[in-house]
Amino acid sequence: QVQLVESGGGLVQAGGSLRLSCAASGRSIGSYDMGWFRQAPGKEREFVATISWNGGNIYYTDSVKGRFIFSRDNAKNTVYLQMNSLKPEDTAVYYCAAARWSGGSNRNAYPYWGQGTQVTVSS
Repeated sequence: QVQLVESGGGLVQAGGSLRLSCAASGRSIGSYDMGWFRQAPGKEREFVATISWNGGNIYYTDSVKGRFIFSRDNAKNTVYLQMNSLKPEDTAVYYCAAARWSGGSNRNAYPYWGQGTQVTVSS
């Protein structure tokens, strides 16, 4: 089993930055694809970004391309989401997820989830 704990959320003004962290425990995530998803009030959980087990492949949803950076440190069993130029529409609860095989953008491919961290961007 993989346990995931997100941190780093908060309140920030539009144009600001936040860095989310997701620390894993239970087993090494070095062979897991990792994903970030987000859920705004009244909306479905949506894909934000995914990174392959070795960091070689990273994909972003179009709305965050050029602003968000997904990275991982397998030695620390942690992944990060650097969020820059934040917009009010980025406001959501952000979730970290892990998939042993080919995570991609499909949330159903991820069996392991964190509890989420709130990101609020004020205009």
